[in-house]
Amino acid sequence: MTTLVWDLVIVGGGAAGFFAAIACGEHASRPLRILIIEKSSRPLGKVLISGGGRCNLTHACYEPARLVEFYPRGAAALRSAFSRFQPHHTVAWFEAHGVPLKTEADGCVFPASDSAQSVADCLMQAAKMAGVVLWTQHTVAAVEASESIFTLHVRPMVQAETLPVPARCLLLATGGDYTSLGLAAELGHTVEPPVPSLFTFTISDPRLSELAGISVAPAGLTLLDESGKPSHLPGGQQSGALLITHTGLSGPAVLRLSAWGARWLNQRGYHAGLAINWVYPRDLDMVIGDLQAYKSNPARARQKPFLHALFGKLPLRLWQRLVKAAGISPGQNWADVSKADLRRLAEELTQGGYTIQSKGLFKDEFVTCGGVRLDEVDFKTMQSKRLPGLYFAGEALDIDGLTGGFNFQNAWTTGWLAGQGIARQLGEG
Repeated sequence: MTTLVWDLVIVGGGAAGFFAAIACGEHASRPLRILIIEKSSRPLGKVLISGGGRCNLTHACYEPARLVEFYPRGAAALRSAFSRFQPHHTVAWFEAHGVPLKTEADGCVFPASDSAQSVADCLMQAAKMAGVVLWTQHTVAAVEASESIFTLHVRPMVQAETLPVPARCLLLATGGDYTSLGLAAELGHTVEPPVPSLFTFTISDPRLSELAGISVAPAGLTLLDESGKPSHLPGGQQSGALLITHTGLSGPAVLRLSAWGARWLNQRGYHAGLAINWVYPRDLDMVIGDLQAYKSNPARARQKPFLHALFGKLPLRLWQRLVKAAGISPGQNWADVSKADLRRLAEELTQGGYTIQSKGLFKDEFVTCGGVRLDEVDFKTMQSKRLPGLYFAGEALDIDGLTGGFNFQNAWTTGWLAGQGIARQLGEG
């Protein structure tokens, strides 16, 4: 009995894997035998849950030089990749395949249906039209490479024994799962250990207690080193909307800071200092001047700082916590506030120090940084520089982006480039 040799086997049934399979099938010079192997029972799982079930599938940023600024890791490699396939192409592809899209005020692009299911259905249908076969609930236990053939040892969930699956080309689109990335290591690649990115901060501090739900926009955040000074970490200062939660802090500013500081924070066990500027972009000297000018007005001498927030965007309850932290009592009038008090209040407003005690979970979408080292991959085709016929796409690579559709754009771009590269290789073979 002759064993079927697949032209392409893709390990990972997520966005990158599906898009690569579709691109390969659509651009091939002949019909190809393409197989996607997915370990779960639910392919395209992240597509279905992302954006609260709406699927923020890309971002309306159409300049590659600007687009790469949203990637804490992988920017240099993606610059050239985005010159060949970027959000403009993503939008055009999905709309050409029957999924109308809409761009919201913040640049996030969603299906007009507001349903991630429409994106998943589109990908499933396009894969079917391209002749792609899907196996779910199958895991790849090992891979062997010899004489231009990859032999995957695949274990169906319902049985203990593996079955051999030979393929001419192999694409690893396994995401950031460390066990699955072990396949790349077995095939001679260096894998940067995956660690969480995009997470909230757990902070227990009396200044924040019982203030859950209060938000400030914009606020400024700075990661502090062991000496309490601003870290020299690239991206270690971020600004944006900040949300106080029951366990600490969340919001876009926190998620961006956690992404840029993912490895730095991991190395410190997610225990680090954090400075918060609640009145960003005003700095310490500017706020001292504001407070002194306010106090010097005779009409305000008998007013109580505790009762009126000076900075309009600050919620009164938060202002009162910061006033109290500065040592100003609720009964004091402005006339009784000393210069030292004003300085302490200005410091609380612009550079108050907090302690990150651990990371929280970002429930909508779990992203990791880490994966196959980028200098071992040809970003024109996504083919391995170490083993011909081996390709990578998506989060299997050491690439991760911020929230807003950037991680999906990495999946579409690298998947599309890989699919085209494989189609060309198989057409020449």
